[in-house]
Amino acid sequence: MRRTIFFFLTAFLTTCSSCVLSAQDRTVESINSYGAFDRWSAREVKESGMIGGRTNQLFEFFGNYEVTRTDKPFTAPEGYLWRTNNVMAVVAGVKKTNNTVYPEKRGDGYCARLETHVESIKVLGMINMDVVCQGALFLGELDEPIRDTKSPMTKVEYGLEFEGRPSALVFDYKADVGHDIYRGTGFSSLKKMEGRDYPLVYMVLQHRWEDADGSIHALRVGSAIARFTENRTSWVDGYRLEVRYGDISREPYYEDYMGLKTDPETAFYCKNSAGDKVMVMEEGWADADMEPNYLIINFLASSGPAFYGGVGNILWIDNVRLEM
Repeated sequence: MRRTIFFFLTAFLTTCSSCVLSAQDRTVESINSYGAFDRWSAREVKESGMIGGRTNQLFEFFGNYEVTRTDKPFTAPEGYLWRTNNVMAVVAGVKKTNNTVYPEKRGDGYCARLETHVESIKVLGMINMDVVCQGALFLGELDEPIRDTKSPMTKVEYGLEFEGRPSALVFDYKADVGHDIYRGTGFSSLKKMEGRDYPLVYMVLQHRWEDADGSIHALRVGSAIARFTENRTSWVDGYRLEVRYGDISREPYYEDYMGLKTDPETAFYCKNSAGDKVMVMEEGWADADMEPNYLIINFLASSGPAFYGGVGNILWIDNVRLEM
């Protein structure tokens, strides 16, 4: 009898372990399969008549090239863990769209083109707004419709629960970089800033926990971060961004943009167990052998805060995959 019970428990635990592993494998498979960028679809949204009534397309990289006319908020299909910042906004009853990530033909398939540009809204005597929009795609969710331009980072939930220790983020890329920086929030005139701007790619692994007050804390477990400062007119295939585990702040390759996210204007936000959107307080560097429980991947055409960017920057990416 004892032997029967032992074999039953062993089989049960083995089955449960396999289910956990297969779920994790499905997450990696989803990240990698959609990262080929060979399947796209578009939402066709008609903007408000008072700003011209244009019909624009908002692209996402899933589906079979279908175009759906709708003004409903975006809903991700099952298994689609990515998101672009192609978004619909409804501010003071005015409907506006912004598209900064586009499909572009590459060989027999497609790649993704991320742009930083200025989105203008002008109605004589009523509205005169210029907003700098950075091309971005990431793992996570984006609130829609956008209701205002306040606290932009709180409108995005970057990343997903994840257990594993990837060795690298691998992708192909081209880049047109180093353009003049402009600031445009929509509340004042477009302003040219000092310096040049460059695309940024990062993958961050964290160990997160929630305290009794609902605050979310995190330690940085792994970092794979690069800023692209050179133009690349030809494809760089199989670029490998290696994950560095533990404290990288004293390493010779370390740069300030690789640091912990502690500024509310650039920090990550997520929903706590009560459903409230709160800042993720990245409090320090984890030991190199700590297991992460959260994964963030983000591709950005600009590396500054929201509404700042090198207008004209373009980052092309293709064949994104997580190397385990």
